[in-house]
Amino acid sequence: MKRRSYGIRWRTKLAVLLSLSFCIGTLVLIRKQHDRILSLDNSVSSQPHPKPKIAFLFIARNRLPLDVIWDAFFKQEQEEGKFSIYVHSRPGFLFNQATTKSRYFYGRQVNNSIQVDWGEASMILAERILLHNALKEATNERFIFLSDSFADTKEGRYNPKMHLVIPMHNWRKGSQWAVLIKKHAEIIVNDTTVLPEFQKHCRRRSLPEFWRDRPLSIDASKEHNCIPDEHYVQTLLAQHGLEDEITRRSLTHTVWDMSSSKGHERRGWHPLTYRLSDASPKLVKTIQKIDNIYYETEYRREWCSSRGKPSLCFLFARKFTRAAALKLLDTGALILN
Repeated sequence: MKRRSYGIRWRTKLAVLLSLSFCIGTLVLIRKQHDRILSLDNSVSSQPHPKPKIAFLFIARNRLPLDVIWDAFFKQEQEEGKFSIYVHSRPGFLFNQATTKSRYFYGRQVNNSIQVDWGEASMILAERILLHNALKEATNERFIFLSDSFADTKEGRYNPKMHLVIPMHNWRKGSQWAVLIKKHAEIIVNDTTVLPEFQKHCRRRSLPEFWRDRPLSIDASKEHNCIPDEHYVQTLLAQHGLEDEITRRSLTHTVWDMSSSKGHERRGWHPLTYRLSDASPKLVKTIQKIDNIYYETEYRREWCSSRGKPSLCFLFARKFTRAAALKLLDTGALILN
């Protein structure tokens, strides 16, 4: 009996010893795994995260007349990693030392550009091409449309033929020169519903300056004056129920009031162009101090704000001739930071 009880006690001690060894071994493994995870976390957290960028999206015919102004602006950025540049110009046009004076635009043209006609849906396609290229860079978080010489229009009418896809209560108008976040840019690039309706039913009315060369076959007053690029983004986002995520006002200052303009060439459907005689520090300061916008069709005034606090309204202004812009730059009137 003593030998048997001794064997039982020995086996019991051995089992306890093995159990303790297993527990200690498990604790060691857990601790090693924990240390490895901490090490990985520390190595990941110690690595610098890519900084978000602003994508500047330029729409131009050929060259960029104000490239020297933008060159001065980009030079003042302390880190070039803050921004990226994309230019949609006519097919085949290349930006190099022969076509631009700014190194920031070298090779920045998109390779799948199309021929763009003012007042047609091709302008929307150009915007989508720019966004598609910009979205390939994951760090781009903001997308700004900029222009050199393309014109806008003040008017725009809803075409009832759209109502099956785009109900009138979602019809919106705004500035083509919008600032977008990535979520909205992806919606625009992936749109397959609203764009076809714009291509079929949203077209500009014939411009008076072209009537002599191309007589109208119908009464011009009966034409739907629908400018695609001034309605597309706002209407598309309204269709997706995202209207509360966008601000109505544009960050680009444009003068449409032609009542004080001198000369027939400064009138019409195009915004006022600031020429050499207009360029002065006083003009720049006047634009910079604007803190409210009056909506004529709604008979109301809106004070500009940012994150709930009062702010100035505009970051950009158009349209300037090259001579006017260079004069402002030479006199130090432009604040480029």
